[in-house]
Amino acid sequence: MNRLAPIMGIDRLRFSTDGNGITSLVTFYGCPLKCHFCLNPQCHRFVSDSTYLPPEDVFNRVAIDELYYLASGGGITFGGGEPLLYSDFIIDVLTLGADKWNITIETSLNVPFKQIGILLPYINKMIVDIKDLNPQIYESYTQTRNATVLQNLKLLANNGDVNNMVIRIPLIEGYNTNQDIENSKNLLVHLGYSNFDIFEYKTNYRYDGKRKM
Repeated sequence: MNRLAPIMGIDRLRFSTDGNGITSLVTFYGCPLKCHFCLNPQCHRFVSDSTYLPPEDVFNRVAIDELYYLASGGGITFGGGEPLLYSDFIIDVLTLGADKWNITIETSLNVPFKQIGILLPYINKMIVDIKDLNPQIYESYTQTRNATVLQNLKLLANNGDVNNMVIRIPLIEGYNTNQDIENSKNLLVHLGYSNFDIFEYKTNYRYDGKRKM
């Protein structure tokens, strides 16, 4: 293997934070979104050559904790940034010997569907942060359109890949409301989704009562 990927960090021994049991979180540089309240703004920063790692290095670092994964039902979570920009690299990591671990992907789904489809046989859980399904709200917050996200949600639902998916719908002060969240949830329920994580972004932003549209 000679494929490399820009690794932002490998955070070991996380408990019930990014998936089930004890997990290691592997994060990547790069993201198609430019969210106003980005949780990992460093993912957009310049990447030096020293951050590029081969699959073997990533696997060896996370394999150290295999006993914890097996005892707790945990494993590896790939996040970012947007991990699905590096689906081929993730497959290279997993095929080195991660078949007994639970594999979770944290994603925006704002990538071509082929990047999702090739990973489906390897993963156990997908956590999708949709922001808001209203196209105007989504674009205002992320500076990116969500047509690809909507299409991918429909394709995954049509394929029957919804049971192991958790859809995150955040309340984002100044951008959406509880009613907007309900509208997004209703659309997702209509598509067949049933597992939701609804929460509020905690920021220092002072809302003036007007949407940022």
